[in-house]
Amino acid sequence: MREVLETVVYESSDGVATVTLNRPERMNALSSAMMGDLERVFFDIARRDPLQCLILTGAGGRAFCAGADIRERAGASPRGVATYVELDRTRRLFRVIEQFERPTIAAIDGVALGGGLELALCCDLRIGSPAARVGLTELRLGAIPAAGGTQRLPRLIGQGRAKEMLLLADIVSAEEALRLGVLNRVVASDRLLAEAREIASRIASLAPLATMFAKRAVNEGMEVGLDAGLEIERCAAALLMETDDRKEGMRAFVEKRAPRFAGR
Repeated sequence: MREVLETVVYESSDGVATVTLNRPERMNALSSAMMGDLERVFFDIARRDPLQCLILTGAGGRAFCAGADIRERAGASPRGVATYVELDRTRRLFRVIEQFERPTIAAIDGVALGGGLELALCCDLRIGSPAARVGLTELRLGAIPAAGGTQRLPRLIGQGRAKEMLLLADIVSAEEALRLGVLNRVVASDRLLAEAREIASRIASLAPLATMFAKRAVNEGMEVGLDAGLEIERCAAALLMETDDRKEGMRAFVEKRAPRFAGR
């Protein structure tokens, strides 16, 4: 399956989709058009496609996404109330990406700054090339990250490290991002998408329902206390107990063969 939108290209095969931000001349900056295309992908196209994993990446090699399209916004002078309302669109879209039923992988080559890093933070895994550089640099513009950066980054790497990145408006290297835990791994640029697809294929080979519930248990558990999180885990485990995939997995283990999962 392949769909080419104005600023995004969607391709899928064998249960793995690749969503490519496609404004390389603008370093894949998040324009209004791109926001609309991402809404179409995550609210519609990807939900109609029988996926097991989704990769999000950027075209051109210079940037995953350089953040908000400053040229588009520079001429506007919205009031606070209008900004508050407009940001709800971003909040809803990024939340949908974060809660997408299937695992998501951000493949980062070049910069992921501001809203670009915030977009990558919505993904379950992040891999980068040695050329990857990431940062929440909004304080340099007299603003703050407003697409979840002040909330998702501390949950990922801890308050102290997140505050250091935020308050210094630092852009960190791939090596430093790996050390901090922003990136899960770093691979050569010419191997980046192949590595992402290999990881996606490994995920796609596992039981789809178990994968979905595992992701959901982690996401929801991180938003509540330990006892509530353990209850989420217990409920998910109980729901999976009667699935055909769980029975197939047990049979395959006993019979010493590869399981054939059907997502039921």
